[in-house]
Order: sequence, then structure tokens, then C-alpha cells
Amino acid sequence: MAEEHGLRLSAALGRGCTKRPMILAGFANALSAPEVAWSLVDAGFQVVFFAKRGRPSAVRHSRHAKVYEITAPEENSARTASELSELMSLLDDQEGRHVLLPLDDSAVWLCDQVIFPGGWVLAGPRGRCAELAMDKGRQIEAAGEAGFNVPKSTLVSGPSEVPTDLCFPAILRPATAVVVGKGRLEKGGNWICADERELARAFDAWGNRGGQLLLQPFMQGIGEGIFGLATDDGVVQLSSHRRLRMMNPHGSGSSACAAQPVPEEMRAPVERFIRKSGWVGMFMIELLRDRSGRRWFIELNGRSWGSMALARRQGLEYPAWSAQIALDSRYSAPPSRAVDGPIECRNLGREVMHLLFVLRGSKSRAIEAWPSFWGTVRELLSIPRRTTFYNWRRDDWKVFVADSFNSIREQVFKVKR
Repeated sequence: MAEEHGLRLSAALGRGCTKRPMILAGFANALSAPEVAWSLVDAGFQVVFFAKRGRPSAVRHSRHAKVYEITAPEENSARTASELSELMSLLDDQEGRHVLLPLDDSAVWLCDQVIFPGGWVLAGPRGRCAELAMDKGRQIEAAGEAGFNVPKSTLVSGPSEVPTDLCFPAILRPATAVVVGKGRLEKGGNWICADERELARAFDAWGNRGGQLLLQPFMQGIGEGIFGLATDDGVVQLSSHRRLRMMNPHGSGSSACAAQPVPEEMRAPVERFIRKSGWVGMFMIELLRDRSGRRWFIELNGRSWGSMALARRQGLEYPAWSAQIALDSRYSAPPSRAVDGPIECRNLGREVMHLLFVLRGSKSRAIEAWPSFWGTVRELLSIPRRTTFYNWRRDDWKVFVADSFNSIREQVFKVKR
């Protein structure tokens, strides 16, 4: 069955222009997938996605990309790797070299496992860089060495390893981006714990998935990101965003964000961290600015990020540049166009969910200031002049509609479960 679908897709691609370099990106349900697709299309690439079989994704509705389904790694990770390798071999009949581009943590893990047919290159981490992208504990250690402020962190495997002097509130999260166990990938959430009782519930929620957990102080503040491109000439095209709202105020990705200047004191630590790791291509370093204004390292995202729309509205085509570097390490990204004034970017589906999460209320006493419902309504209805939306493109408007619907449906079903 997999081979039949692959041959059909390969034949469909063959009817197009085969001289354009091909990018195979995934997973297709990654939040950044539509913006990544358009970045690549506008740079002259053919775009194909690998998707988790049976899972909705907005790019399925795009007129600019083809989508091919493979087994989800949450069901059978070995089969996923085998089917992705098969797909790459089937597409290798095209002319020239082709690029494999991971868009989320599961894909970063997967792309480090597959055997590359001739003609394929990876625009993403491999080997020790992939290990760094997966391992939050190693990231914390490397960030401290690079000069970032890092929170006190303890690796634990269960309740018996929790330090007796632990200060609450605390946050518990998996120490790796994905957990490989019983032949499939698993991911855990983040648990904010106000006391020992909430911490025990968090361990119960984690269950017996295996792997270590990272226990840190819970700090409240504003989430920020620093984005860039690592090249042979060093780190270039640095930019920065700050979160205006998280989809879930309890802790999640953003539903709205705004561009801001890169903090000058962060440039040197970012460059040291990236240079020492040997990173190549795009990257994001997530920070938290606490109430005193001090910035803390949270994690490295070694793939495209959810707020890619905001970067692209600034003329920062990180996906296309990463693909070009994978094809030619000497490639130099062109200067980005200047953008006059602040830019805000919103995800419509996530903004709707933000309001619903606010209405539901906090799940932990550690959250000191939960947003008010009517205050949130006023924020959502106040739309500054330079506001844009995630995943919107006039000639591909069906993607925006599908993305908004899928975002709401996915979260509603997750809450019900």
C-alpha cells in the first residue's frame, strides 16, 4: 500500500517541472508547515510533505504542495522510518539534489534515523546536533557554559528522586523532546506544581513512559525567542519575538506574538552556544524574561518554530535559506528588507482557544495572575494596524481556514480526553 501511494505521488510530481530542487518536509501537521511551504515555493523549490496517516493538516489544502502519508511514529516508529526512506527513494528519480527538512521534534528524531539515498541532503540536525536538539538537560548545561542564565535543574526518574529541599512552585517536564519506548514515540506535557500534591499528580500523569524528567523552579514572566541562521561565516540574520499571549495561559505555544529588537546582551551567548554546538541552518532559542527583566534560557528548538509567520512578515525566509545552505554550504542569505514599525502576528484558531482556556480557569494554584475573561475579550478585539495572521496567503486561503478549524478541533478533543 505504501509503495502504491508513493509511486502515484512520484508520477504526479513528474508531470511538473522536474528541474526545480525538491524539498521533502514534515510532519505536515506542524504549526509552521504552511509558512515553511510558502517560503520554499517563493524561493523556487518543489515542495512535498510527509504527513502522519489519518491526521489532519492544513497544507493538505494547499495548491502549492503535495502531501504523502506515512505511519505516525506514535504508532510504530520503525515503520515510520522505513516508509520515509522508501518515499525518499521513490522521489529520487527526480533530477538534481533533494533536501529533507524536519519541522517538529518527532521529525528531527526521525530524520536522524533514516538512511539517505543518493542525492538527498538534510537541512536539519544530525548526529550530536540532533542529540542536543532532543536532550533538554544537555541544552541547559551548554547554555550555562555559553553564558546564559539557567534555572536550577534536577533530572529525576520518579517521585523518590525529588530533592528534599525542593522549593515550590516548580515545573516538571520531559528531559527529552520525544521519548522512544515500546516501538513508538511519545511526548509529555509540562506540569506546573504549586505543592507536593500537584507534583504527585504530575508524576501520575507521566505514568510509566520511561525516560527522565526535568524539575525546575516555576518562573512567571514573558516568553521570548531569538532566531537565527548558522552558516560557515557564523550566526547571521538574528531576530527576536516576544509572546503577547499563550494559547493556554497555563503554559503552551503562543497565540499572538510581536517582533522586537534582539537584546544586545543576548547576542554573544547565542553565538557561543551555536558555534560550540556545531549547528548549521535555522535555530530558535527560547527565553523567559522574568518580572525583574532578567532573561533565562529555556530550551533550543532545532527546527522551524510556530511563529514562523512573524519572521516571514519581516522578510526573514529562514526555511528557504536553510534549504539553500543544505544544498550549498557557501550560500549567503540576502539582506532582509527593513520593516518600519512594530509587527504583531496572531493565530486565529489559537486565539479562540486562548479565550476558552481563560474561561475554563487555572489548573494550578501556582498561577498567581490568571487573565480575566472580559479583559481577554478586549485584547482580542483590539487589533493594531500592523497586525497580520499566521498561515494566511491570499492565493492559498483554504489553508488558513483549515488551519483555524484544525487548531480549535485538536485542542477541544485534547481537553475532552
